[in-house]
This record gives sequence, structure tokens and C-alpha cells, in this order.
Amino acid sequence: LFSLLLQKWVVFALSAGSSLGCLCCLLGLAVSIGLTLGSQGRALLAPCAVSDITLAPISRECPFDPTRVYVS
Repeated sequence: LFSLLLQKWVVFALSAGSSLGCLCCLLGLAVSIGLTLGSQGRALLAPCAVSDITLAPISRECPFDPTRVYVS
């Protein structure tokens, strides 16, 4: 009887913890989408300060190249 009660509380605690983690992730996603839409995407390209487009993909100033098309 005690084991069954303990298992129920453990499952409840794990469920509550995972729900809280999920809500935090959703809140972070909503904030990032809001900031991106609020700045009209300019914040995504703000770190890219390289004027030479050939150096942009390998530069430490631009962590990604948004114009690159990957072909597999």
C-alpha cells in the first residue's frame, strides 16, 4: 500500500516538473518570437558585421549564413 502511494506521488512530482519545464520553454519561445517579430528580423542579422560576403560563413562575427542553401 505504501509503495503504491509513493509511486503515485513520484509520478505526480515528475509530471508537475515536466509541465513546469514545458511552460518555461513555451514562454522562452514566445518571447523570442515576439522579439524577432518586433524587430522585424533585424536582430538576427545584427551580429553579421562582415562586409565581404565570402568571409561571412567562416567569420566569428556572423555565426550563420542566412543566405546559404544546403543541398544534400
